[in-house]
Amino acid sequence: MDFGVINTYLPRFWDALLLTLRIGWQGVALALALGVLCAAVVHWRIPVLRQIAGGKIELFRNTPLLVQLFFLYFALPKIGIRISAETCGKLGLGLLGGAYMAETFRSGLENIPQIQTESAQSLGMHPAQVFGYVILPQAVTSSIPGLLANLIFLLKETSVFSTISLMDLMFTAKDLIGMYAKTIECLTLLVTFYLIMLLPVSVLGSRLERRLRYAEFGD
Repeated sequence: MDFGVINTYLPRFWDALLLTLRIGWQGVALALALGVLCAAVVHWRIPVLRQIAGGKIELFRNTPLLVQLFFLYFALPKIGIRISAETCGKLGLGLLGGAYMAETFRSGLENIPQIQTESAQSLGMHPAQVFGYVILPQAVTSSIPGLLANLIFLLKETSVFSTISLMDLMFTAKDLIGMYAKTIECLTLLVTFYLIMLLPVSVLGSRLERRLRYAEFGD
């Protein structure tokens, strides 16, 4: 292994990491917002919107991110809708993640006893207040393990962004391997930078989960 080559390639991988993190976390933020919205619509059985949300969840859960990105990046321009590769990556990740987050949030909502909603309403809180101040915080707490798993899954899915010419970590590694045939060095950097991106999330998530479990059960 040529460490001089690794040192030369480091700046390009750092730039790729920053791009991957920016798109990944913005996509995750969109996924969380869509997940809460869809979960609330399905849980409260809102007519028409419930069917739309359910269809959206099934569509994006059962199609690969790669296919969704191809549709957004290559098919939409055929009907006059053009979006940048970066926006396409954020939107694709958000739509895919929103479907998984919705199911996770929905499971958390269903774990909340009905008596809590009734008690909040008896205090004069309107439905939005009941959901925002009573139901949602408890649902998020009970959904933490699933949310963390989805978060790591979505950040790993950023590896397919290279297919729409985004210069993320995977694109950078493949590009350098193709030009200079430094396979071992490039793959070593690729694995290292994915660990830099994902390992802190996993460690912090595990600590958060243990703290919440201790707060709830005391062990």
